[in-house]
Amino acid sequence: MTKTKNIMKVLALFLPGIFAVGSNIGTGSVTTMSKAGADFGMQLLWTILLSCYATYFMICIYGKFALVTGQTALQAFRKYIHPAMGIFFIVALTAAVSGSMVGVMGIVADVCYVWSKAVIEGGIHPIFFAAFFIFLVDYVLWRGKTEFFQRALAVTVSIMGISFLINFFLTMPPLVDIIKGLIPNLPKESVDKGGPFMVIAGMVGTTVFSGMFIIRTTLVKEAGWTMKDFKHQRNDAAVSATLMFLISSAIMAAAAGALYAKHIPLDKVSQMLTLLEPLAGKLGAAIFAFGIISAGVGCSVPNILMLPWLLCDYNNSPRDMTLTKYRIMIVLFSLQGLVVPIVGGKPILVMVVSQALSSVLLPMTTICILYLTNRKDLMKEHVNKIGANIVLVCILILALFNAFTGLKGVIALVKNPPAVTQPAVNTK
Repeated sequence: MTKTKNIMKVLALFLPGIFAVGSNIGTGSVTTMSKAGADFGMQLLWTILLSCYATYFMICIYGKFALVTGQTALQAFRKYIHPAMGIFFIVALTAAVSGSMVGVMGIVADVCYVWSKAVIEGGIHPIFFAAFFIFLVDYVLWRGKTEFFQRALAVTVSIMGISFLINFFLTMPPLVDIIKGLIPNLPKESVDKGGPFMVIAGMVGTTVFSGMFIIRTTLVKEAGWTMKDFKHQRNDAAVSATLMFLISSAIMAAAAGALYAKHIPLDKVSQMLTLLEPLAGKLGAAIFAFGIISAGVGCSVPNILMLPWLLCDYNNSPRDMTLTKYRIMIVLFSLQGLVVPIVGGKPILVMVVSQALSSVLLPMTTICILYLTNRKDLMKEHVNKIGANIVLVCILILALFNAFTGLKGVIALVKNPPAVTQPAVNTK
């Protein structure tokens, strides 16, 4: 019993980091990394490495701000910059995760539908799977306790991580391709009209996610951490970023092995199941499916919580998710997951565009923390050193370039939209 308590105590120390991994990987990594692997093999692996380092640094800097000041990000934006800045982030982040919610649940439902056809002739309509997982997530969220959310997410992150890492070893690309992929380059081939630009923007957007940094300050404050916990906070961020890199790379590698080598563009993530089977067997395809499902369900928790938590943060009010108004928000937000199964469309397109657009948030997120952490009246002796400012400026340059390339790719798709597919229907 004592041993179990000690394990839970250690786990609790890393729950904020696990929450970050869950919101990061599920929000768009499965689709975006699969898209990158299918279109360009391992050539864009350097983007994951660069993005994960930027994520690590931003988690550290936002966490440090919360440790020093005892304030959350939105509270600081409202008080020290302008109330409109806080409102901007609430609106922009809500819009970003809405697109993510639509795309992720559409992908999970489609994967389950394809998988079900191996058991039941004609399969089970995607809407039933979407409704089931929405009910499951809503049940977890109605419990109302942050620690319960985090522990539930820890389970899904564990399943997801193990699934994708096993799949990596089953479909591991040549080591030379992995090494070459760590060298920055822009692929010349262009599978889609958006070219590599929108894919890169989507990869950076889903990894260096502004919402994760803002929510991070709330979790740090709620955990009761102080500057005495600075080293632990940094280690927690390092663990998070490392897991993000390993899982994202594994997803890319699986798609590269199944699709890129055969010059097959990725239209639906469910394609991976049938194409992985010859390479990794039925077990390998099933493991990948478990990874997708756990990623989709896991990221739905922080996605649905985003708006209520941001409102609580902005108003400096208790985060009691059992209140009627928040429960209504949770239900309405979760119902967005039924859009693709009902009306059709390409969930992977929704996801990539959503992540590319969310990259526009990153410049503002970087500018705000650059300003706040250089204020001596707030940070005192912990004000940014030259090295930290240089890294933040580099991240800002990356963010501005990424926003430009992401919007460029989205505009290309708007001018030449792909054909819309209808939802899969069981005709039996």
